[in-house]
Amino acid sequence: MNASWKKVGTIHDFPEDMGSCVKLAEQQIAIFRIASTSEDEQWFAVQNLNPYNQRMVLSRGIVGSSEHGPKVACPLHKKPFSLKDGKHLGEGELPDLQIYPIKVENDEVFLKVA
Repeated sequence: MNASWKKVGTIHDFPEDMGSCVKLAEQQIAIFRIASTSEDEQWFAVQNLNPYNQRMVLSRGIVGSSEHGPKVACPLHKKPFSLKDGKHLGEGELPDLQIYPIKVENDEVFLKVA
């Protein structure tokens, strides 16, 4: 099945510097709107499932930054992941998060999903 862009809301539906969860079909996706010091915002979309404890909690994670850029840490066990590429940033072996293409056009937010 080909991936296509799906509208998931407007920019006003997503708070700055926090995560929100959307559900498309059976997929829960965490969306992060990160305010920057410039006029541009950064948007990221990753799976909501934390691979450490198999809970759908990453959209409620703690947002911050590291030398790798924006990150999110699980609200339960503080396991950190890069929002740019989904890589686990902490100690130990954990699978990478699945990331999703995201774009904003005319204040509308779109995800590319299969």
